[in-house]
Amino acid sequence: MSEEYLKFDMHCHTKEGSLDAKISVVEHARELKEKGYDGMLVTDHDSYRAYRKWIQNDWAKEVPGFLVLRGIEYDTIDAGHILCILPEGMDLRLMERKGLPVSILIDFVHYHGGICGPAHPYGQKYVSFINTMKQHKQLQMIKRFDFLEGFNACETEESNQKAQFLAETYHLPTTGGSDAHRSSSVGHGYTLIPGPIRNNDDLIEAILERGEEIKCGGTYYHRTVKQTLGPLGNALNNSFWLYNRIGGLWRKPSRNREMRKLYLNEILQFDKKKDTEQAKKESETQKPEEEKES
Repeated sequence: MSEEYLKFDMHCHTKEGSLDAKISVVEHARELKEKGYDGMLVTDHDSYRAYRKWIQNDWAKEVPGFLVLRGIEYDTIDAGHILCILPEGMDLRLMERKGLPVSILIDFVHYHGGICGPAHPYGQKYVSFINTMKQHKQLQMIKRFDFLEGFNACETEESNQKAQFLAETYHLPTTGGSDAHRSSSVGHGYTLIPGPIRNNDDLIEAILERGEEIKCGGTYYHRTVKQTLGPLGNALNNSFWLYNRIGGLWRKPSRNREMRKLYLNEILQFDKKKDTEQAKKESETQKPEEEKES
């Protein structure tokens, strides 16, 4: 890919990974390519299933010249939806266990070299950062994000304007996405990113190092479920919160298991590194003694 700006959709759902989506990852990629996009970030709810299938089935052959990258839209217990991007090849099952507090999620993502930021930060209650997290904690947390979603095609113009102002206030890069769950909403939001972008590592570097050059925008999609249902949309949103809350509690034992595994693995890696350094040190101290004896 050239060093020109590349057009990505940074918020995409698929039926392989999101229960509320109606479009496959291949169809999503194909439609975006037809609309002039260079790539997409798959951001299913608490799932990497679609991306795994994309790789396992070598579906890239069906959409040549189009780049599909792996992200996730994580459901926190206290701050709504957070978009997360981990380094290339890093598959951490804990990211598919919804319900972590946002502070722990940020620590976890950063520790493993990833980046994260709130999706639709001024969206509906229970799914957005500003309208979910307690106000006195927001300032402390917003400074820890690496970016935020500045344009979401399924949000209102006011919501996106507030998100842009928040990003400008705290000097955060902004991304744009369609938040598409079905074919009719594909390709409404975009992010222009300076290339080359070949993998997740390039994307992370571009956001961290060249964030001020990134641009986002798009057109609004006016047939979302919440818009179609009207007042019933609030009831749907409340039920979604209840679903996530129960799901988060249900996932707590598996989250704890995954965290213990990671913790034990870190200890083993640390001990291995320590033993290697000790052996190297002993070897270096023995050499002068051997030379002296000879």
